[in-house]
Amino acid sequence: MNAIPGPTWLFCPADRPDRYGRAATVADVVVLDLAGGVAPADKAYARRSLLDRSLDPASTVVRIAPSGTDDHRDDLRALADTPYTRVMLSCCEAPEQVTALAPRQVIAAIESPRGVLAVADIALAMGTVGLTWDGDALVAGLGGYESRHHDGTHRGVTGQVRSSVLLAAKAYGRWAIDGVYPDIHDRAGARAESVDAVAVGFDAKLVVHPDQADIVTAAYTPGAGQVDWARRVLAAVPESRGVFVFEGRMVDAPVLRHAEQILHRSVGARAGGLRRGASVGVGDHDDAVGR
Repeated sequence: MNAIPGPTWLFCPADRPDRYGRAATVADVVVLDLAGGVAPADKAYARRSLLDRSLDPASTVVRIAPSGTDDHRDDLRALADTPYTRVMLSCCEAPEQVTALAPRQVIAAIESPRGVLAVADIALAMGTVGLTWDGDALVAGLGGYESRHHDGTHRGVTGQVRSSVLLAAKAYGRWAIDGVYPDIHDRAGARAESVDAVAVGFDAKLVVHPDQADIVTAAYTPGAGQVDWARRVLAAVPESRGVFVFEGRMVDAPVLRHAEQILHRSVGARAGGLRRGASVGVGDHDDAVGR
């Protein structure tokens, strides 16, 4: 599988082409939303906008409506005339829904009880390149009304689903993309959740507003001290035999993999910064980009 384009994935309503360029300057991946982020009356215009204002296909994903709906069929017809090859399938519930989209690459969004129960099969499906999830949609499907506690942390069922998506993605070598932190004004909460996403192994995180993009990017960018430690501990490997002690800490294979991941994120952060810095497009001064 190709390397993930970067950790910061920003939703942008497809019916707002004036925001496309701005989105590309602050995020590694722009998710052009034809589904929940667009009102029914505006969907035809959103589909036309995909043709009128193009972004780099390598760093763009188009979110499409759930399988079996009229909007899904209309979304696919619109996509046929675009350069975009990656889609995010809303409310994916079965591996057959992924394979039906061949040859497109699919990020399967787990948003329903059926999707949760089938997540391993969906991850294994030919064409799946990544998994993500939506706690609010999931809880609505359960008949509930609130996916988080008042302090912003996940309720038990949403925390379980988040873990299930991560485990399924990693078990089959797919990208694991954490869901959104919905409160755009709670930067501390978004920062804590982004740091946790990095700590447990998510490859990327979705955001709904450009003001959250820097939080995710910072969380996935190792500090200078981390990078220095990773380089030094890896440099000590040739002089050591098996498990060894480095600066008072026992070092084994998992610790070395952690050091390698730090350096990998460091290289990716530099590449993403250079790419976004070179991006210029329409709507670069529009402050509101997300859904």
